[in-house]
Amino acid sequence: MKKFGIVASVLAFPYLAFAQVSGNVSNLDGIFRFIKRLLDTVLPLIIALTVVWFVWGLFRMFTASDEEKKEKAKSTIIYGVIALFVMISIWGLVNILYNTFQLDSTNRSNQVQQQLPNLPS
Repeated sequence: MKKFGIVASVLAFPYLAFAQVSGNVSNLDGIFRFIKRLLDTVLPLIIALTVVWFVWGLFRMFTASDEEKKEKAKSTIIYGVIALFVMISIWGLVNILYNTFQLDSTNRSNQVQQQLPNLPS
């Protein structure tokens, strides 16, 4: 797990340093767009896997014969609930930041049209 954190931080460092890694990730707007796109595509799959993990813990708890296996199943259930809460909270936070700073392209084009009404559409 420690190696994964190191690799993830090394890969994320250019984005945090506002370095231009790809065409769209060169400023704060691009970073929020990248994170939102990434979360919108990957997070539903991870949430589905976490729900499967939670249901697997429930199944193990109901089929467990001794107390030690029931305790392991309870910890699996608790970790599943915590993981779901954290993932959905982060997803919501990114969406709140995305909408607060009006990073949606449709909002931005409407604002430009309102500020400069003589521009052709």
